[in-house]
Amino acid sequence: MKTFQADADAIASPGASERWALASLALPVLLSSLGTSIANVGLPTLVQAFDASFQAVQWVVLAYLLAVTTLVVSAGRLGDVIGRGRLLLVGLGVFTLASALCGLAPTLGLLIAARVLQGLGAAVMMALSLALVGELVPKAQTGRAMGLLGTMSAAGTALGPSLGGVLIAVEGWPALFHVNVPLGLLALGLAYRHLPADQRVAATERGGLDPAGTLLLALSLAAYALAMTLGRGHFGGLNGALLLAALGGVAAFLRVEAKVASPLIRPALFRDAALRVSLATSAIVATVVMATLVVGPFHLARGLGLDAVQVGLVVSVGPLVVTLAGVPAGRMSDRFGARRITLAGLRVMALGAFALALLPAGLGVSGYLGPLVCITAGYALFQTANNTAVMAGVSAEGRGLVSGLLNLARNLGLITGASVMGAVFVAAAGGGEILAADPGAIVVATRITFGVAGGLVLLALVLAGGGRRREIG
Repeated sequence: MKTFQADADAIASPGASERWALASLALPVLLSSLGTSIANVGLPTLVQAFDASFQAVQWVVLAYLLAVTTLVVSAGRLGDVIGRGRLLLVGLGVFTLASALCGLAPTLGLLIAARVLQGLGAAVMMALSLALVGELVPKAQTGRAMGLLGTMSAAGTALGPSLGGVLIAVEGWPALFHVNVPLGLLALGLAYRHLPADQRVAATERGGLDPAGTLLLALSLAAYALAMTLGRGHFGGLNGALLLAALGGVAAFLRVEAKVASPLIRPALFRDAALRVSLATSAIVATVVMATLVVGPFHLARGLGLDAVQVGLVVSVGPLVVTLAGVPAGRMSDRFGARRITLAGLRVMALGAFALALLPAGLGVSGYLGPLVCITAGYALFQTANNTAVMAGVSAEGRGLVSGLLNLARNLGLITGASVMGAVFVAAAGGGEILAADPGAIVVATRITFGVAGGLVLLALVLAGGGRRREIG
């Protein structure tokens, strides 16, 4: 990697060096997002390939999601301690190797194990790509960089299903994972060549590792994620036990963090009310966005009578809007201020959610698409501006940790949204088997679900109306 000062000088006069450095961060974000979305389309094929149940094959997706969720904060903190650039290279290497192992797995169990390893690499890539932005661009251009990373994340999500379908048809299910190998090697080469070398920081400034806190946090997050995902929206005794275990783990984690010399997360960090609000609103907004992915397909297929191809096309509009809006949202954040764009994004999201709750079903697909565009465009504005505001207020020593917290808040929101918003939808449709509900009940359930979603966005708006940030150490 080049020296930090050389890169800093190049960034002061933006040019090819800065663009390549940002590309070195954008590609890992794309790959980590693609790692989630591309596997979903392959589940039916994997059922046949391994002669397994659909419930067993679902762990191919769940294992990756759990690994990312439980390890992203620890990955960010580890980057602060040992060097973000160095650890990002390791994460890319792990992700690329695990992708190759996934495609070579002879059994479903080994495939799931390789997906856990792939999720570990993705957690490092997600946390440190965001954290390294502060070392590559000046504060005045942070929004543009965040917008680019948001665009790449959305592009990975949108590209996964279509690319995965083509790869399965042409090369079979191993291609779903092998496609990441050349892309991962490219990302490794770009990062090694264009990212700045890690600055030397005294050990007294870096702090140390916190094995006990790291383990407790990972177990607590895993328990929560399983509580929200097992049962596919039906909350039973196992879900309740896992949720209690998660709460107990968090309590134990907080006790440990108050005593250790170098805590994973300093309790004082959350005394910053603005940081707490940013994380909370990020989780709330992700919960709402997940409703478009969970409820939307049922509304389109059962409520409006669209076929599978039409449903896929309409649902893909959401990620496409986020992809197109990411960079403009970043430029607006730099020009008008992150706080103003954060609030504007939430208002647009609220407008879209309440429109879905109130517009008559007789408007058909257009009556769904318009509000969907509002929700997803508002999300792009919010996410870019919120991330910009948070990372601009973080001291250099804490960027990895806070980046991990931002990614964690988003992931927890998506997990919660899949469970909670799905449960609201099922209950509003009559509480029975959703596929047996008549179109009228589906339409009513969609309205109620997005009415709840609109209320959540209003809550986020109230929270985001608080004071300005101070620097986080």
